Amino acid sequence: MEMIQIVSLGLVVTVLALILKEQKPVFAFLLVTITGIGIFLFLLGKISSVIRILEQLADHSQVNHVFFTTILKIIGVAYIAEFGAQVVRDAGQDSIASKIELTGKIIIMVMAIPIITVIIETVMKLMPS
Repeated sequence: MEMIQIVSLGLVVTVLALILKEQKPVFAFLLVTITGIGIFLFLLGKISSVIRILEQLADHSQVNHVFFTTILKIIGVAYIAEFGAQVVRDAGQDSIASKIELTGKIIIMVMAIPIITVIIETVMKLMPS
């Protein structure tokens, strides 16, 4: 049911944005951006419940909490970078959107270094001397 509401909202805002774009392009952009932020905020509740379930699973499986937290942060950076790039791309700034995506990828790579290091160390221990 929620998906139908989100799609309906998206369709209504799209029609309104197309109408506004002819007269006031800035207002059309603001309408689309505010709607996107609203949808993102709506999803935060869903995301937090998924995170709670994943935390419980990590606790039961005795996964190192640092790795679990790092992976969640990496996922968060990916979503935020994608959302930001889409908003900027909607404004017609493809070049800046590409830079946001590149920055997100680099931040993810930096954040993943501790996990990659542990994986490489583990593989090295498993290899015969």
